[in-house]
Amino acid sequence: MAFKGAIFDCDGTLIDSMPMWGRVMKEVVQAHGIQSAGDDFFPRIEKVSLLDGCRTIHDELGVPASPEELYEEVAAIVRRHYAHDVKLMPRAKEFLAELDAAGVPMVIATSTPLREVRVALEVHGISRFFKDIVTTEQVGERDKEFPDVYLEAARRLGTPVGDTWVFEDAPFGVRTSKRAGFNVVGLMNDHDGRDERDVEPWCDIYVHGFAELSVALIKDYAAPTPQTAEVPSDANPLRALVVDGSPTPSSPELVARLAAEADYVVAADCGAETCRAAGVAPNAYCGDHDSVSAATGAWASEQAGRTIEFPSEKYATDLSLAIDCARHEAARQGRPLRLTVTCASGGRPDHALGVVGLLASAADAWPALVEDSFEMRIVAAGGASEWRLGERAEGHTFSAVAVAPGTVISESGMRWCLEKRPLGLLNDLGISNVVVKKDAVVLVSSGAVAAFLLR
Repeated sequence: MAFKGAIFDCDGTLIDSMPMWGRVMKEVVQAHGIQSAGDDFFPRIEKVSLLDGCRTIHDELGVPASPEELYEEVAAIVRRHYAHDVKLMPRAKEFLAELDAAGVPMVIATSTPLREVRVALEVHGISRFFKDIVTTEQVGERDKEFPDVYLEAARRLGTPVGDTWVFEDAPFGVRTSKRAGFNVVGLMNDHDGRDERDVEPWCDIYVHGFAELSVALIKDYAAPTPQTAEVPSDANPLRALVVDGSPTPSSPELVARLAAEADYVVAADCGAETCRAAGVAPNAYCGDHDSVSAATGAWASEQAGRTIEFPSEKYATDLSLAIDCARHEAARQGRPLRLTVTCASGGRPDHALGVVGLLASAADAWPALVEDSFEMRIVAAGGASEWRLGERAEGHTFSAVAVAPGTVISESGMRWCLEKRPLGLLNDLGISNVVVKKDAVVLVSSGAVAAFLLR
C-alpha cells in the first residue's frame, strides 16, 4: 500500500457536529408533534442521506409535512448552526495543512447535503484543502452502508483504492470503507457515544483524535509490504529492540549488548538519550520529543533511517507507538516480530504496570522486558507458551503474575513446582519462587503470565 490520497467524512470527523445533528432532528420531529421516536430511531437514520432521513420521519412517524419540506426545514437549521456555533475537531485544520504540504490530495465523502457541507468548510477556512465534495445524494442516495460514496471519491481523487486512506468516525463508515479495500483511520472522541469495539477492529490506524496523527505515522504504516497476507510461521524473525524513555534508564552496557543482538532498534523519545550514551544508532526514532534534548533529538533524527514525530497531546504512549513502529517494519520485511523492550520500568510504578499490560497485549511478538536487575517475559498460550530459563537462572528468584483471566501455569526445576495450577488475575501465588535446576521451565497452557527472573 501507499499514501496517495485521503477521503474525509465530515460530521463527527472534521466537524464536531454530531451533538448538533441529534438535537436538530429531535427538535424538528417534536415541532411536528412527535414527542418520542424510540431509542433506535435517530441512530438508524444517522447513516442515510438527509432526504432519506426525512422520508423515514415522514413515513414512519406520520409527520404531515412532505419529505422535501422537512429536508429544507432541517437544512436551514443546520446551516445556521454550522455558521455560528459548531466547531472544528481539535487539530483537524493543522492535520489538513500537513497533508496539503505533503502533496496528498483530499476529498470529502459525506451523507450531509452539498450546500450545508460547503457552509461548514467555508466558515472554518478549510474548503481550500479539498479537491471535491461527494455526497450520498450524488451517488443514487445510497447510504454509507454501501461503498458508492467512497468509490466515487477515490475516482475524483484519481488514486487507487488500495493507496487511498479513509478518515471516519462512524462504525458503518469504517466497516464499509474497509470492506471496499480502502485503508482506514478510525477517529474516536469522548462525547459522541461511539463504542470503540464497533470501530477499532475495522481500522488500520485507530486514534483518539487528530493529535495522534501525522503524515509520518501514516507513511510509516503505508510503506510497501510484501504481498503475502500472512507471514510464514517458519520465517526468520525480526529481532526488534525498543529503547524507551524511563526516568531511570538501563545502563549503556546493557543497551549496547541488547542492540548487538537485535536486527532493528527503535528509540522512543527520551530513549534516544540512552542510545546515544550507549553508542547505539537507532534504525527508527519516534515520539513527541518532549523529554529529549534538542541536541540528542537532532542526533537521533540524523542517525535513524526513519523518524516519526507525534504531538505531545496524544492518547497513546511513546512506547506503544514505538512498538507499532517495530510491527510495521516486521510487516514490511515479511517476518514475524520478536520484541525486546528496555528502559521502560524504572522510576514510575504506574508506567511499569502499564508496560506489562502493553506487552501482554503484544503476546504474539514473544515480548521481553530486559533491565539491569531483571528480565520479564510474557509467557502466553497465544504466543511463546514456555520459557526455558537456562543455566544462568539457577539460584535466582523467579515470579509469575497472571495478566489474563483463566491462566493455568506449570513450573518445574524450582523450589516449589506447580503442575497445571490456575492463577488468579494479578494474584500473588506465583511470587518469589527460586530456580534450583538449570533446566527449569515455565509453561502456560491457557491465559498469560508476566514471568520475572530477578538477577
